[in-house]
Amino acid sequence: MKSIKFLFAAALVIIAAACQTKEVKYSGHPLFDDNPLTADPCALVYNDTLYLFTGSDEAEPGHEGFVMKKWYVFSTPDMVNWTNHGVKLSLDDFEWASHNAFAGHCVENNGKFWWYVPMVHKDSTTRVHEGFAMGVAVADHPLGPYKDACGKSIIADTTANSIVLNIDPAVYVDDDKQVYMFWGSWNAARYVKLKDNMVETDGPVMTVDAKNFFEAPWIHKKGDTYYLSYAAHYPSTTEYSTSKSIHGPWEYQGVINDTLPNSPTNHQAIITFKGQDYFIYHDASSKTGGPFRRSVCIDKLEYDENGQIKKVVRTSTGVPQI
Repeated sequence: MKSIKFLFAAALVIIAAACQTKEVKYSGHPLFDDNPLTADPCALVYNDTLYLFTGSDEAEPGHEGFVMKKWYVFSTPDMVNWTNHGVKLSLDDFEWASHNAFAGHCVENNGKFWWYVPMVHKDSTTRVHEGFAMGVAVADHPLGPYKDACGKSIIADTTANSIVLNIDPAVYVDDDKQVYMFWGSWNAARYVKLKDNMVETDGPVMTVDAKNFFEAPWIHKKGDTYYLSYAAHYPSTTEYSTSKSIHGPWEYQGVINDTLPNSPTNHQAIITFKGQDYFIYHDASSKTGGPFRRSVCIDKLEYDENGQIKKVVRTSTGVPQI
């Protein structure tokens, strides 16, 4: 009997030692190296896979200003092993667009995938302010192929109650399948209901009143609460407000992510994947990073017992493998 107890104890020691020495793999920080540089993340989950959509900074080191012409798609089954699927959308896919492929947002609805993107409009008659307009491409799968869904912009400078800088679309499909598009910059935010066809507005453009809003809105829901997160101020933190309705009013809650070293922009995606909440953002931490050469990063997102979002703890490792 003593020998059996001894062998059992020894086995437990061996198992414990094996567990302690098992290597934990992490996603890394930033998520990818300099090729390509990635910025302005959006993410969605489809068939147990997380798909990451990003813009791409092409400015040379030391160049002042954004150079952005295309968007990428990446995917992962476990947050550590990523596949770069390459460029899946670019300025060339929109005949009406001229330049500046800024932050986009992809959403699933009606069995298709709708990728909303802002670009400067070619038509001078639509350019009243900054000239940005927002259109949408559609595909049957997150990896495409994508094509312009309607051959024209949905929102432009000439749209009633639009803003000086019509960028950063964030589209949300509600529980009752109603679709809303939020966007904004230069301290002004807007939203509009979309028709079932996903390419036309359904009603007037409405003003969003959110404290400290600067740009980069993102909508997600937890329980019966809507969370509107956004870049605040400039250089930007990420802050958020909450509401019991997609229409507001929005009650300010606080800061999620502090300002970033060497990157005045702060652009987030918030997603739940396999039971874990993630905060996806960009910074300038790559070897050749800078304000116009950004890279996507991922850290955990956590809530307190009252549903308040805790401030993100930025790490040098990223997140562990699922």
